[in-house]
Amino acid sequence: MYDVIVIGSGPGGYVAAIRAAQLGMKTAIVEKYSTLGGTCLNVGCIPSKALLDSSEHYHNAAHTFKTHGINLSDLKVDLPQMISRKDDVVKQNVDGIQFLMKKNKIDVHHGLGSFVDAHTVKVTKEDGTSTDIQGKNIIIATGSKPASLPFIKLDKQRVITSTEALKMKEIPKHLIVIGGGVIGMELGSVYGRLGAKVSVVEFMDSIIPTMDKTMGKELQKSLKKLGFEFYLKHKVTAVENLGDEVVVKADNGKGEVVEIKGDYVLVSIGRKPYTDGLNAQAAGVKVTERGQIEVNDHLQTSVSHIYAIGDVVKGAMLAHKAEEEGVYVAETIAGQKPHINYLLIPGVVYTWPEVAAVGYTEEQLKEQGRKYKAGKFPFLASGRARASMDTDGLVKVLADAETDEILGVHMIGPRTADMIAEAVVAMEFRASAEDISRMSHAHPTYTEAFKEACLAATDNRALHV
Repeated sequence: MYDVIVIGSGPGGYVAAIRAAQLGMKTAIVEKYSTLGGTCLNVGCIPSKALLDSSEHYHNAAHTFKTHGINLSDLKVDLPQMISRKDDVVKQNVDGIQFLMKKNKIDVHHGLGSFVDAHTVKVTKEDGTSTDIQGKNIIIATGSKPASLPFIKLDKQRVITSTEALKMKEIPKHLIVIGGGVIGMELGSVYGRLGAKVSVVEFMDSIIPTMDKTMGKELQKSLKKLGFEFYLKHKVTAVENLGDEVVVKADNGKGEVVEIKGDYVLVSIGRKPYTDGLNAQAAGVKVTERGQIEVNDHLQTSVSHIYAIGDVVKGAMLAHKAEEEGVYVAETIAGQKPHINYLLIPGVVYTWPEVAAVGYTEEQLKEQGRKYKAGKFPFLASGRARASMDTDGLVKVLADAETDEILGVHMIGPRTADMIAEAVVAMEFRASAEDISRMSHAHPTYTEAFKEACLAATDNRALHV
């Protein structure tokens, strides 16, 4: 009998298992695939970052090296090598998780985990053989899968998801991206930098629609420089694979049908919770109509010793959110009183410029009727950004009109994915904009832009603009 069984080895699951083992619990992890790490390590966050880095290197070599005084001739993309390097990065990370399981004496069971009853999980291997394991506590961390639309046939050849986009055999001539969210903009960027024409079809009036509107506008400006075309407020009505060509039909909101022809279509309209084969009902665990596992504020399901975390429950589908929940549940089982502030889980888009945000958006503050001040600072005025030729974007700080407490930070620019951590720390400690503006930031750095935006929010006192 295990103290804890974790079903799913993505960032939520493996972190939960490690924390449970650290707290002295006998722990097992069940993974249906042959490698650990879930979507994130195998076909998500890690491989996409590898290709984003490779494609950005190529793009800079082709477009900015000359200005830097570096002349190249016969520059070309070796896509198979790019994919091979990505695979190697994935392997290193996956092997790392395997090592962490051994180090923490966690039993790894490969096979599909499904409930027999509230304390028993059957693990069915690929060859059909199965074993039953028992646990006092069980954590469901089965993650998510790419979502689609009922009329779209994902043939995985021409009409693809993010998984296939990470292992293309050729650079598309014209990639049509359905969905202007994070995944679509990142993978669209990879192939846009390598020379593909990219058309984005988005139902909402902005790309990255869940983020602050300023971020969507600024990112759209930057991606247009890469040659992206945008069809905003367009509803996709049909996708046809004609062999070597794919046709996307969309309603433009004026009663007209727009036809876009390309050679590949990436469907990136979000992700859906994945519970196939889990047999949750056998344990008495309630699943919503959308396939999410129902949980309370302590991430307990309808059965008190069974918990669920990550993409399979409500909230943002982010690897680091799943990790926080994994630690939270392990510590809760151990009798501790952990805490997660969901408002302060940052969101990042790994395009270039990068987009990163934490806290409330300006739209949310307006909706709440909350009085706030906004301070902005453009990277065009940053000495460091000029030196690296990364002057697109800005930092926007939203602070309470009376107390000056920082309520939201929204950044688009170079290395904002790393810079947002400072804003998270500030908000965790309920800092005011003035607090940050009075802290020394090394010069020249990109992070000075955060300080300057805080100065701008504090009586419009920015120094360098």
